[in-house]
Parts: sequence; structure tokens; C-alpha cells
Amino acid sequence: MAQKSSKYVKWLWILFLSPVLVIFIIVTLTGMGTFGALPNVEELVNPKNNLATIVYSGDLKILGKYYSENRVNVNFNQLDKDLVEALIATEDARFYEHSGVDIKALGRAIAGAFTGGNKGGGSTVTQQLAKMMFPREKLSKPELAIRKMKEWIIATRLEKYYTKDEILALYLNKFDFLNLAVGVKSASQIYFNRSQDSLKIEQAAMLVGMAKNPSLFNPIRFPDKTKLRRNVVLNQMVKYGYLSKQKYDSLKVLPLDLSFRPEDHNDGLAPYLREYIRDNFLKGWCEKHINPETNKPYNIYKDGLRIYTTIDSRMQKYAEEAVFEHMQDLQKIFDKDLRTKKNAPFAWNVNKQEIENIMNSSIKRSDRFRAAKKAGMNDADAIATFYKPAQMTVYSLRGEIDTLMTPFDSIKYYKGFLQTGFMAMEPQTGYVKAWVGGINHKHFKYDHVKVSRRQVGSTFKPFVYALAIQEGFSPCHQVPNVRTCIALPDGKDWCPSNSDGPNDKNNGKMITLKKALANSINYITAWIMKQYGPHAVVSLVKRLGVTSEIPEVPSICLGTPDINVFEMVGAISTFANKGTYIQPTFITRIEDKNGKVLEEFIPNTDEVFSEEKAYVMIQLMRGVVDGGTGSRLRSRHKLMNQIAGKTGTTQKNADGWFIGLTPELAAGAWVGGEDRSIHFNSMVEGQGATMALPIWGKFFSKVYADKHLKVSKNEFVRPKNLDPNLEMDCSKYDNDLYQVSGEENEFDNLKDQ
Repeated sequence: MAQKSSKYVKWLWILFLSPVLVIFIIVTLTGMGTFGALPNVEELVNPKNNLATIVYSGDLKILGKYYSENRVNVNFNQLDKDLVEALIATEDARFYEHSGVDIKALGRAIAGAFTGGNKGGGSTVTQQLAKMMFPREKLSKPELAIRKMKEWIIATRLEKYYTKDEILALYLNKFDFLNLAVGVKSASQIYFNRSQDSLKIEQAAMLVGMAKNPSLFNPIRFPDKTKLRRNVVLNQMVKYGYLSKQKYDSLKVLPLDLSFRPEDHNDGLAPYLREYIRDNFLKGWCEKHINPETNKPYNIYKDGLRIYTTIDSRMQKYAEEAVFEHMQDLQKIFDKDLRTKKNAPFAWNVNKQEIENIMNSSIKRSDRFRAAKKAGMNDADAIATFYKPAQMTVYSLRGEIDTLMTPFDSIKYYKGFLQTGFMAMEPQTGYVKAWVGGINHKHFKYDHVKVSRRQVGSTFKPFVYALAIQEGFSPCHQVPNVRTCIALPDGKDWCPSNSDGPNDKNNGKMITLKKALANSINYITAWIMKQYGPHAVVSLVKRLGVTSEIPEVPSICLGTPDINVFEMVGAISTFANKGTYIQPTFITRIEDKNGKVLEEFIPNTDEVFSEEKAYVMIQLMRGVVDGGTGSRLRSRHKLMNQIAGKTGTTQKNADGWFIGLTPELAAGAWVGGEDRSIHFNSMVEGQGATMALPIWGKFFSKVYADKHLKVSKNEFVRPKNLDPNLEMDCSKYDNDLYQVSGEENEFDNLKDQ
């Protein structure tokens, strides 16, 4: 009988141990790679994550990102304490007691599966991490069982190579919280506009609650379900001693209180600069630099590069505010002007054929046309689609408007908006501090700082005057205000007019160079050009960093060349930098994801003028602000410190410019229509002092008001070796000439060129 009993016991043990033995054998074979390869040590230690490239400001604020997955990794010590405790309490209470697989929890889960009772999940945080790091494919049930065992093995190996804290950080960095929020850093910013190290308890609980099923507990789509799940997490924190019952009772009634800010490349500071860096700079840089981890060129969307720019986030904010405030006001005036034009938004003297050519050109440059062509349409059929009404969202001064409009009419509608470009930089370092390429990046992508080139008008004149100063002329040197003619190669003469033409009461009088520049007098500028010739002017401008094409013809002295804001501000800043040109710089260095410096950027320099000659040019240009075409900075913007500058207005008011210098900061603004045929009728509204100068004035007023920026109102430093006999106070010569009161008194009359 005893022998028979012993036999039953033996078989019971065999029945009990056989599944365990089978599982042991399968796990062993799985670990040996019999059922497919497992991640090697390198893949575990250096897991491949798609990391966003981050663009930082000079004061280390995040300006934006480029990504395929919006993930930025953080270390454990950068995680909020409540976040960690909520995760452990909810997902893996015995996290610090197991080695990747919690046998006790696993047994409880298996028993629950057999009995039908809910005994809780068996997956540890480490197992969930293994699943995220090496995602499952579509598998059959047997394959799924093998896959599960692989995840057990991966989990135990992860515990071998990482500390517990590192595993928690890896988990929270890897998890996809939806809405383009991959990883807890992005999720904290997008859902709560907070850093992941400063979350409130209830915010941390909501994010952890999403880990169970982010699609089901999506706070944007299902806020009520998400709140209930958040409270489950808070209750778990009470259960395991991380939260008091009293605190839980007060937290569970709170709303989710989201501050949802989905990240978009159109949002955030400096979108035009970020897009320029992405499209015109980083693509070329990445092609020339190999990532040693992949042996391929760096990928700006996946390799987690860190781009450090020179932008000051506060100045950038003030620049964007200044542009918005002024352009809103100016656009309202322009809209009234448009209502008087029969060809609106085009000027009255633009004929139908010219308008048709402009519109057809715009159609063929559009994304819609390119998409139609890619789909196989011929030109005629593609253009025909522009005359069919469609639902669309358009930009307006009051915000976006949903409307029904033909694409053709939408192109014409958008042409009615004035555009702008503004840039500020430090003359001594070349560091670009603010960059605003347009009025709204979402609806107007074209950058008007570095990509667009427009006719510069009288802002070009300081380069011409600089030749005279280099040759020893003083600001008070007098020249007769008479018409000057320059012979052209074809035998004809070029004889530009002043803005007031023959009716100018000061015609024939002697006038100083300082007063002539202050009032943008064409006769004097042409006289200087005649002394030195176009070649000398072009050669000088090239040394000042202008790479735009400039023909060697006399008319360039009045500002006919097309140059961008970036080059103009950099060139004129040379005068504030004691005569040394320094290339405008907007990136200081690029690092890899681990902080290793891959490249540093040092601007090119060229000593173009002596310190003394540069100082004389500054005094010459101060006359523009102290009593010339830029005097509105005094009368309207109340900027009373030393400022050197130059306004510019091109023919028919197509372009308005102002570039101004202080000892510590230089900036330039351009304003105009998308096409030169779109402009103000009147010189009063269309001049540079009206269109562009106010942006400069508003920006500097904001900068000076922010004492934390420490931008002083110091005077330009007089060089020690400056000739003491050099006259720069020209008031005794010019007091009775060209008395202006903040109104621009210039116009680049090019009709005779």
C-alpha cells in the first residue's frame, strides 16, 4: 500500500514539475537564441532611440526641435520624485526587490488567469521597458509565448547592465504619451507646460496613468476616463505609503487642469531662423559629418543633435512683439489704401498683363500646383484647379478664418499683406540676437532676413560716403547741392534728381556731407560716386560681407542693388565695431546627444576701416537720427541715447528700410509687399521712416526697459588718436538747411537712370 502511495506521489511531482521543467528548457533554449536572436550587449547598453535635435538660444532656452519622434532624454535625477513614486506604486510595487521578473507577481497573474480572478498584471517595469525597446510584431499565440519569454530574458539582462534608477529613467524616456509627446520631458511640456522635474503630484499621476493604455486614457479625447485613471494612481500611492489619505481626498476632486500646447514647427520663438537652420544649414552640415554609431551622415530628426544659437530669447521675444505690434497697425492703414486701388492689391499703374504674369508665377510656385503636377496633371489642368472654390483656413489680423474661397483668390488675398524682415546683432561679436523673417510663419513661410533680397534704397548710401571719409573728408566738408551727371559707357549721362526736384529751396547751396546724408540728398551722393566710381564702391561693399550681386554702375549709389537684411545689418555694423567687419553668426556650436562638441563656429573678420574713420562715419550717421530722416526715434519713440542710422525708401514706395546702430547693439528692418507692384500710394505712409523705423524703435524701447538684459545707453567711444582738429559739429554750416521734424525727406528717384 505504501509502495502504491509512493508511486502516486512520484507521479504528482512529475505532473507538477514537468511544466516547470518544460518552461525552464524553453527559457534556456530561448536564451541560447534557438528561437531567434536576442539583443546583444551593445544593443542593450546603447539602445537606439530616435532623439529630437534641439535648438537652444544663447541663454539656454529651447527654441524648438526637429524630430521624427519628439523625444528628449533626461537622467533619473531630473525626474520629479512624485513621478517616480507614482510609477512604482502603480506599475511595479516590488520594483526594488526583483531582478527584472517578479516571480511572485507572475505567479499571481497566472493563478488569476486559471481561476478567472483579477490578480493584477505580472509584467514589471523592466519587462515593459524591454517590450518598448524591442517592440513586438504581429505574432501567433505560440510565437507570442516565445516572445514573452524573450522579454523575461531581456528584462533580466537589462537589470544586469543598468541600475534601478537608470531603468526608471529609460522607461519614462521611451514611453509614447501620444500627441507628439514621446518621453516624459516632452509630455510634461506639451500637457502641462512644465518641466518634468517640477510636476504637481496630480500631474505626475495623470502621466503615469496613461501608461496602462495611452489611447484609452488620452486626456485630450477622454478627459473623464483619464481623470478616473489618475485617481487610481493616486490611490495606489496611498496604498504603498507615498501619499496620505487626507492629501488623496483633496487631490482626487481636482480637474486635470491641462495646459495643452502641442509642439509645432510654426510655434515657439524664432520659427524663421529655425527653419533656415534646418533647411539651409543643417542639411549640408549633416552630409559632411558622419555619426560613428551608424557610420552614416548625422540625421537631424533622429540623432539628438544639440544646436546652440546666439539668439537671446528675451530679445527675440521683444523683436517678435515689435514686429507684431507695428505690422498690425501698418496693415490696417494699408488695407484702407488698398480700397482705393482698382487693381488691388496691385498698384493703379500695373496693367492686366503684368498682373496675370505675377499671378501665374505665384500659382506655379505654390505647393498645390506642385502636388497637382506630381499627380500627373498637365499645366492647364493643374491651373484649372485654382479656380474651384474650396474650404480653407486663412490668416487675418483678427486670427485665422475658416472660409470658402478659390485657391486663386487666396493667393491674391495673401498678396495684400505687407511683409517684413528684422534682425538684431552685437557689432563686437557678430552674434545675431533676434531674427524675425515675416509676419506669421504658419501662413507666410518665406524668410525676409536671409533668403529674400530687396532693393535697399538709401540704406546703401553710408557705404558711398565711407569712401569720402576714408579719403580724409570730414563730416563738415561742404559740397554744392547741384545736379551731378556721370557719363555712362554708352555715351549717355546719368543725372539723378533730388526728391523735391527743381523746386528744392536748397538747390545750389553749399551743404555738408553730414547734412546731406541726414536728409538723403541724391545730388551729393552722386557727386561722391563721381569722385570714386562704381568699382571702388562695389569693392568696399564686398569687404563688408555683402555677397549679393552688385553691378558696377553709377546708380548703385542710390540703392538699386537687391541685398538681404542679414548682409545689410552685418555690413553697417562694421562702423560700430571700430571698423572691423565681423560676419553675422547665429550658431556657436553643435553637440551630439551626449554633449560632445562636434563643431564650433568662429565668424570671419576683416579690418576694413581704421577705428578713427569708423568713428567719423558713426558721427556722420548720427545726423540721420538727430535731425534727419530718422528723427522719429527721438520725437515718437523717445530714444535719446546716441544712435547712428539710415533710412531707405525705394521707387514707388516698394521697400521701406531702417538700419540703426548703438555701441552694443545693431538692428535693421525692411517692410514691403510680396511683389514690388504692391505698395502704398503715398510717400507719407510708404517711406522707410513710416514702414520700417517703428519696428526698430519699439524693439529698442523694450530692450532698454528690460534691466536684466543690461544693454546700456553708453556713448560711442571717441578714439584716442582722432585728429582733434577734425570738425564733426556741423551746426554752424547747416542750421538753416533741411529742417525736418521726424518726417522722412528722401526718395530715391531712379527715373533718370
